Amino acid sequence: MTAVQDQPATVDAPASVEVQRAFPPPWLRRVGSWFLSLYAGLGLLYLFVPIAVIVAFSFNAEDSTYNIEWDGFTFDNWADPFAEQGLVDALVLSLKIAAIATAAAVVLGGLVALALTRYRFQGSGFVNLFLVLPLTTPEIVLGASLASLFIARTYPSPVPDSRGFDAVLIAHIMFCVSFVSLTVKARLRGFDWTLEDAAMDLGAGPVRTFLKVTFPLMIPGILAAALLSFALSLDDFIITLFNAGDQTTFPIYIYGAAQRAIPPQIQVLSSMILFASVAILVTGTLIGRRREAAATR
Repeated sequence: MTAVQDQPATVDAPASVEVQRAFPPPWLRRVGSWFLSLYAGLGLLYLFVPIAVIVAFSFNAEDSTYNIEWDGFTFDNWADPFAEQGLVDALVLSLKIAAIATAAAVVLGGLVALALTRYRFQGSGFVNLFLVLPLTTPEIVLGASLASLFIARTYPSPVPDSRGFDAVLIAHIMFCVSFVSLTVKARLRGFDWTLEDAAMDLGAGPVRTFLKVTFPLMIPGILAAALLSFALSLDDFIITLFNAGDQTTFPIYIYGAAQRAIPPQIQVLSSMILFASVAILVTGTLIGRRREAAATR
């Protein structure tokens, strides 16, 4: 009786497989593939055209106020990219803030990520919530609230407005710590903590175990978090604008220049930053591939 009931299932199975293979039809697959390729190409075009315009106009010979009309190719702008002293000062200030904020965020965020991943304690859920808050809160809300905090700290005392370099640095460290913590946590999530126990069983102390076992495995996540934090700090405009006071960072300078005049050095320095970013990404990719190739040998 069972064999008779099982027979139709074995007979109908090839027919159902053929129906599945026939759908969708080949012409619909070709149309779908063509549409997805076109959509991806338009998306890439939308992303990279503004970048290409910046690089192209860094070689523009136009000497007008806004540098928006192409008037010929020249290397004169690249011959002296630091001719605009105000622009150079703003870029140096942004690089300084980004470097300090990244260093502080890597230390603080790395320790927080290690503590949250390695140990279980009361309140860890609230700590995770506080780490996510700066990422989910709109920047204009963060900027306005931090500005209110720094202004309220000096009012009604005669102390001048406390906004400035220190305020911007504190604000950048705040949101960079969140990015570093989440990035390093993702790296440590699959870590085998029994390796630490094995190292200690072999006679290594806690410090030596951390330096020889845990920290080397954290390095890829720390480097990725550091690059992300540096880029975010260098690029930040809204929070910085609220808390900069009389300080002018690179994004604030570009914003002001767009309303008055756009010197060609802006395109030149922006292109230099772009090329440096691409070089770092390519170098990191090549190093990663070499390590993967060495690991498979």
